[in-house]
Amino acid sequence: MPTRTARTAWNGTLEKGAGQVELTSSGAATFDVSFPKRAAENADGTTSPEELIAAAHSACYAMQLSAVIAEAGGTPESLDVKADVSLGPDTVGFKLTGIKITVRGEVSGLDADGFAKAAQDAKETCPVSKALTGVEITLDAALESE
Repeated sequence: MPTRTARTAWNGTLEKGAGQVELTSSGAATFDVSFPKRAAENADGTTSPEELIAAAHSACYAMQLSAVIAEAGGTPESLDVKADVSLGPDTVGFKLTGIKITVRGEVSGLDADGFAKAAQDAKETCPVSKALTGVEITLDAALESE
């Protein structure tokens, strides 16, 4: 399996510095980062490690859930996955205080209970979820109304 790479160039102190995160493997984008904007309610055009983790988690979870649904005999027509990653104080510095995954799906071949089980299984088997076992991950999963 491949290794993917990202790179950050940082200048200055934590409080006054800033940097750029480059998605090196794909060349897809470079994003600005800064601690003051990381800690603010309004990101104002910059990203953060928490947002990048949220992006990775939502994408990984969507892929894993589509596989689990298929293994259970269903067909995922569409999945809308959102990951909210929270940052808070720690005894020294900061820590991730929680991740909430919200998924809504249109799935044929599974009822609500089957979808809920698949969603939970995907949460437990998604590689990013496994990597983040030190953070509480909650799940809100439901089928879309017909």
